[in-house]
Amino acid sequence: MTIVHDILPHLPELGQPQRKFLATLFVTILVLRGRVNCRNLRRSCDYAERTMARQCRKPVAWADFHQRVLMTALDPRAALVSAHDASFLPKRGKQTCGLGHCFNGCARRAARGLARSTLAVVEGTRRGALTLAVAQTPPGEDATKAASEETRVDFYKQQRREHRHRLPPSVKYPCVDGSYAKKKYSAEVVSLALHAITTLRSDADCVLLYAGPHSKRRGARRKDDGKGNFQPLRRFENLGTMEDAPPLHLYTAVVWHKTLQRRVRLVLLLNRQNPAKPRFIVLGSTDPELHGRKLVE
Repeated sequence: MTIVHDILPHLPELGQPQRKFLATLFVTILVLRGRVNCRNLRRSCDYAERTMARQCRKPVAWADFHQRVLMTALDPRAALVSAHDASFLPKRGKQTCGLGHCFNGCARRAARGLARSTLAVVEGTRRGALTLAVAQTPPGEDATKAASEETRVDFYKQQRREHRHRLPPSVKYPCVDGSYAKKKYSAEVVSLALHAITTLRSDADCVLLYAGPHSKRRGARRKDDGKGNFQPLRRFENLGTMEDAPPLHLYTAVVWHKTLQRRVRLVLLLNRQNPAKPRFIVLGSTDPELHGRKLVE
C-alpha cells in the first residue's frame, strides 16, 4: 500500500476525502472474502454503504493511476510487452448497460453478459502482468445495425490508440489472441509504431515469398513462391527444438498474409510428443525482422 499512498497525492483531480476513501477501499478489497459490493465492503471498513456508493460514482482517472503504478513497480531493464485481451462477466437481467451476447472462453460459446477489454503490460522476467486500462466493450453486433456503425474491432483500435502514450518506451510488441488477427487492428497497431504478435488460424491463407534470383525474361520480378502450406515443412526454416520442451519443434518463414495484407513473420510450433498424431499451432508477427525464437518467447 506504500505505492498507493505515494501515487494518490499526485492525482490533482482527487480531493482529500476521495484519496482517503480509495486508500481504504484497496485495503478492504484485498482482505474481503466473497463478492466485492458495497454491502460486503461495509462489514470490513468504517464507511457506510451509502457513502461508498456515493464515492464510487465520482470519476477517477484510472489510466493515469495505473500508469504511475507501472512506472513505480516495473523494472526499466526488464523485457516488456503489451497485452490486449477481453474477458467475460456473466450477467442476468435486462436493465444492465451494455448487456449483450459475448464470447465466453470458459464455455467456448457466446453467452449473455458483459465484456471488458483490458490493456496490460507484461514483464517477461517475472512473468507478471500489470493492468494499464480497462473499458467495457459495446454489446455484440446486431444484424439490424448499419454497416457504418462501430464494431468491437473499432473499439479495440480506439482503446489502443487512446492509451498508446501511456505504454513504457521499451514496449514494442503487443501480444493478442487470434480474435485480434484482423486487417483493421493490425494496421492500427503498425501505424502506432508497434508490431502485433498473435496466434493465427491453422489454415491461414499465406503465400511464401520468393527470394531467388530474377530469371532472364521480360516483366516484373517474381514475388511469390507458392502457397504456404504447413505440411510438408521442407520450405520452412528449421529452428530446432525448445530447450525446456524437446518435443516442440520450431519452423519459421516470412510470408504474405492475405487477410492482413502485409508481410508476416510466421512461426509454426510442432508438437511431436505423439509421433502418430502430431499437433501444431501457428504464431505470427507484423514485424518480418523478428527472430522466430524471440517471437515464441
